[in-house]
Amino acid sequence: MRSGELGALPGIAGVILLWIIFQSLQPQFLSPRNLSNLSVDIVGTGMIALGIVFVLLLGEVDLSVGSVSGLTAAVFAVLNVHQGLPEWLAILAALVVGAAIGAFQGFFAARIGVPAFVVTLAGLLAWNGLMLYTLGASGTINLPDEGLVHALTSYYFHDPAVAYGLAALTVAAFLLASYRGARRRRAVGVLSRPVIVIVVRTTAVALVAFGAAYVLNRFEGLPLALLVFLVFVVGLDFVLRRTFYGRRIVSIGGGAEAARRAGLNVVWLRISAFMVSGTLAAVGGLFLASRVAAVGQTSGSSILLINAIAAAVIGGVSLFGGRGTTWSVLLGMLVIQSIASGMVLAGIPTPMQYVITGGVLLAAVTLDSLSRHSQKAHGRG
Repeated sequence: MRSGELGALPGIAGVILLWIIFQSLQPQFLSPRNLSNLSVDIVGTGMIALGIVFVLLLGEVDLSVGSVSGLTAAVFAVLNVHQGLPEWLAILAALVVGAAIGAFQGFFAARIGVPAFVVTLAGLLAWNGLMLYTLGASGTINLPDEGLVHALTSYYFHDPAVAYGLAALTVAAFLLASYRGARRRRAVGVLSRPVIVIVVRTTAVALVAFGAAYVLNRFEGLPLALLVFLVFVVGLDFVLRRTFYGRRIVSIGGGAEAARRAGLNVVWLRISAFMVSGTLAAVGGLFLASRVAAVGQTSGSSILLINAIAAAVIGGVSLFGGRGTTWSVLLGMLVIQSIASGMVLAGIPTPMQYVITGGVLLAAVTLDSLSRHSQKAHGRG
């Protein structure tokens, strides 16, 4: 807390605490079936939250992602089901619409100077209205049982070797990345983690990875949705950490004026971040539509927006910009979906789910604020 670097610790502690509480209330909570369903349920909203991370790193916010996800899912459904367009073309059209909306909103926020809060709040209303118009009089479009979108959340890799192979690959990649990172730091004379710390961290990752594989294999196997989500988390984490583009996004959140004076194209970078947010909102909308096999008037609801932002913040992304990773979304979604799943199993009314989620979000933002103030005070000292 004093150094302002809490990282993922609050999210990890939250997941452990919630799982202990709900398991004591309902022994079925940690059953393979429920944990497998939970791993699929986090994906749709989690995809949307991944896009929000890019905007939050700038110190901005995108309030339109829920409506964008609903609109793009409606575009896909109309083109594929009503117009007979091939599924892959309908998916591509939905993604293009999401990116275009992000570019449109980003232009007003970055080039015109309208506060992103206002632009995306207007978008929340406008895109939701356009979604209702796109769906037409029926209000609901059912998706066919065959096809890629339906398979996104219904397909499982039943062979146990797939889950265990992914776990082994994860551990090997983590160990290699940790070793190479420590070696690079030693080469330039910077303090690096001791070997024993790397071994302990790798062991912890191995326990989690192989434990998850074991649990998933006891039900249906590795869900395709979870695999795709993890690929997005790892890929976007690489973009933010290891590419010039990602580092520039983070640097703008640390100080936009300093980034501009350093020669960065701040306007384009801000627009591109909103494009990423819009595109991933479209991806999330397709996963959410796949989960219920339909697109309806309740798609892109306000609670979806709240959960997506809460997932990022609860996981450790700062609302003040410049700090956070895509892994924060995974932790935050586990917290939020654990609350939802635990409430259902324990027979607790849905309104209490909103109350508890709101309390957890407030606690996460308070920790972020206190951590930021402590970091400033520590720096002055």
